[in-house]
Amino acid sequence: MRFTVPVAAEDGEEDQVGEVSTGAFSGRTAWVRSIPGAVLGFLGTESGSARILLGATVVALLWANLGAGSYEAFWETPLGFSLGSAELSLTLHEWLNSGLMTFFFFVVGLEARREFDLGELRERARVTLPLLAGIGGMAVPVAVYLLLNAGQESVVGWGTAMSTDTAFALGLLAMVARGLPERVRVFLLTVAVVDDFVALVVITLAYSGAVRVAPLLVAVGVFAVVVVVRFLRIRRAWVYLLLGVVAWVPLQASGVEPVVLGLALGLLTTAYVPDRDDLERATDLVRLFREQPTSQLARSAQVGVARALSPNELLQQRFDPWAGYVIVPLFALANAGVTLSPGLLAGAVTSPITLGILLGYVLGKPLGMVGTAWLVSRLSRGRLPLPVGWAGLLGTGSIAGIGFTVALLVAGLAFTGSDLAEAKLGVLAAAVVSTALSATVFKVTGRLSPARRTRALLGSTETLVDLTVPVDPGVDHVRGPERAVVTLVEYGDFECPYCGQAEPVVRDLIASVGDLRYVFRHLPLTDVHPHAQLSAEAAEAAARQDAFWGMHDLLMDHQAALRPADLHRYAADLGLDVDRFADDLRQHVGADRVARDVASAADSGVSGTPTFFVNGRRQYGAYDLETLTTAVVQAGAVRLPVA
Repeated sequence: MRFTVPVAAEDGEEDQVGEVSTGAFSGRTAWVRSIPGAVLGFLGTESGSARILLGATVVALLWANLGAGSYEAFWETPLGFSLGSAELSLTLHEWLNSGLMTFFFFVVGLEARREFDLGELRERARVTLPLLAGIGGMAVPVAVYLLLNAGQESVVGWGTAMSTDTAFALGLLAMVARGLPERVRVFLLTVAVVDDFVALVVITLAYSGAVRVAPLLVAVGVFAVVVVVRFLRIRRAWVYLLLGVVAWVPLQASGVEPVVLGLALGLLTTAYVPDRDDLERATDLVRLFREQPTSQLARSAQVGVARALSPNELLQQRFDPWAGYVIVPLFALANAGVTLSPGLLAGAVTSPITLGILLGYVLGKPLGMVGTAWLVSRLSRGRLPLPVGWAGLLGTGSIAGIGFTVALLVAGLAFTGSDLAEAKLGVLAAAVVSTALSATVFKVTGRLSPARRTRALLGSTETLVDLTVPVDPGVDHVRGPERAVVTLVEYGDFECPYCGQAEPVVRDLIASVGDLRYVFRHLPLTDVHPHAQLSAEAAEAAARQDAFWGMHDLLMDHQAALRPADLHRYAADLGLDVDRFADDLRQHVGADRVARDVASAADSGVSGTPTFFVNGRRQYGAYDLETLTTAVVQAGAVRLPVA
């Protein structure tokens, strides 16, 4: 079912620091440029990585069934190194499951922390219910498994029917229900991270071997160093990567499963809005390099640009593709192989291991999540409202039954031989059935009317507002009905090439969508655009003669000609009193009005242009016509009939 979701383009840069070639229209906002792991940036890789993951799973099954023993033999190949008397030797399978998966969970932690700092979860009250739903969504599947395996040796595998595979679930959700509101996806992400973290703790406590204290203390000490590095706001990715490896080695040697380290490190890495002062300092450094292109100034410019961004943003930019396109598919290739003999398939029908995992995920996950969320909401009497509607809750609860990664990880620790094969079969079957159930829920939801569909997906919880200064028709420049259901606010710069590229998109949007008002606010980036401030004041001077939008359109259409003589010519073309216009421009009459918009941008954390808000909510994704149309329609606007 397609709901039409904003998909970020893969090329192009945003107009924040320095002059760059505009290139082809990318439709990327400032956030998508600087935060590839921000909520929609990461979404852009999920469906693609899910397809690769599915392909790797199929290859693993074919290899295991056609390879005549080569599958197991290959992944059991030992690989190690030694330094003096110290030696670390693991099989390829163990390097993947304990080493690369630590890296994967680090990336998961990065995005979860980003949501906690800047996204839906920055309002702490919204964390509680998804957290409890995540715990409920783990407890019920475990209870189902224990019930079916009570009194048998297979009870040891209870941890297999527990955790959601974050990458696989989000990826398949993007495939079976494209265009879901971001809040639905964030709810699933929060639940998945909660049960991933709990599952990794369970692995550490219940499935680790005998613990050696000395190397464990070393690992804890290195983790403390990471905390200090984070406090110092060091942004170099290699520093975190090096410290992570240094912490992983003693943790692995201690007998504790080290995958929990990755998630902890990711959750520790903060995300924050680029500060305009930092951006302006970076611009100064870039300008110095432009005037005197030396290696020393090049290095200073690189460091200055990096310092403007949070460590979370930089690390996601570097590591997201590796996690989605390399690590998780390799994990699937190494763990999903099951020899599907007639005896295995016949035994699985009655196997408590297979049935416990299958029913735990397919029934236990949605029941646990939906039941816990409903119960908490009722007991709190609305103080902890449901963050999504019934369809969003049931659909995410169903697809959360994909336990692939952690389930296979635990199965490999808990079982061997035929028991392991039965467990893998249960995990794979659960992933297929859970995906089908979720697709059915969202397909049915997609057939509802727009208003009912929105309520079914989002419920009645108010959307968080990012726009600090609300729209005031008496002050703001408004195009469209003042009492429209949806308000689109743009912070723009008349000399910004990306604002110029977005302008025809906005005009087409206004023409194709009804019950929409458009508000333009000034954000002249004076450190990179020398004519931006005067152009903004020219628009205000024209506004004093009731011609703001006429001047706005001319300035956007002629961004290469914004000198004073050009501005005077535009005033004449609009039939304005040119002498009055010139006098207002010379006295900077509009400067205070422009400064008001700039101050409101700073209050809302806006540092680049163009930045859009839909009903006060920041638009993180692309700003092509399809994306903005989807955003405003989901907010309540209506599509106009095609002429």
